[in-house]
Amino acid sequence: MNNIEHKQQQIEATMRLAPVIPVVVIDDAKAAVPMARALVAGGVPAIEVTLRTPAALEAIRAIAAEVEGAMIGVGTVLSAADLQAALRAGARFAVSPGISPRLLDAADDCELPLLPGAATASEAMSLLERGYQHLKFFPAVPAGGHKLLGAWASPLPQIRFCPTGGISLANAADFLALPNVICVGGSWLTPASKLKAADWAAIELLAREAAGLRPQA
Repeated sequence: MNNIEHKQQQIEATMRLAPVIPVVVIDDAKAAVPMARALVAGGVPAIEVTLRTPAALEAIRAIAAEVEGAMIGVGTVLSAADLQAALRAGARFAVSPGISPRLLDAADDCELPLLPGAATASEAMSLLERGYQHLKFFPAVPAGGHKLLGAWASPLPQIRFCPTGGISLANAADFLALPNVICVGGSWLTPASKLKAADWAAIELLAREAAGLRPQA
């Protein structure tokens, strides 16, 4: 087994932990640990903290060090520097919104497993050529939604997806019903209002609701 195959197996295992991977934008790193504990308690252990705020890496470090049962990942990875910073912070997987040759080359040289983003069949095919069979479909709803993704199942049977972007409790089941979808990514589990109010009970409830969307095979 080569390195990319091993890392893709790690990504698949992460995708199968729960039907939903929360996509978290965190402004205050102090909220990271109680938030992650609430998500894990609700049955959603894989957590993607996006690199969209200055607090992100500190939040990842805190979750990695203090939250038992959390599979902490980093999102909005755009460069080799992002991958290395995330690895040093303790992230266990990385997610990118799209692909570039430099990012894929950097991922080859980094031990952090990558879930790369694709929005077209051509991008998915290019990633398949590089050994990636587990992809993020982004932005899922604007790019064509569950109908487009479902149409890829027959010509691209080797690929499994985590659609992200515009996913909510209302439409998650449409994606999860597809044969080429393992899980979805969504920000609705950690709304900014709940994070600001430190309403961890509400976040745990949202996680429990999400965890019950579909049993993982």
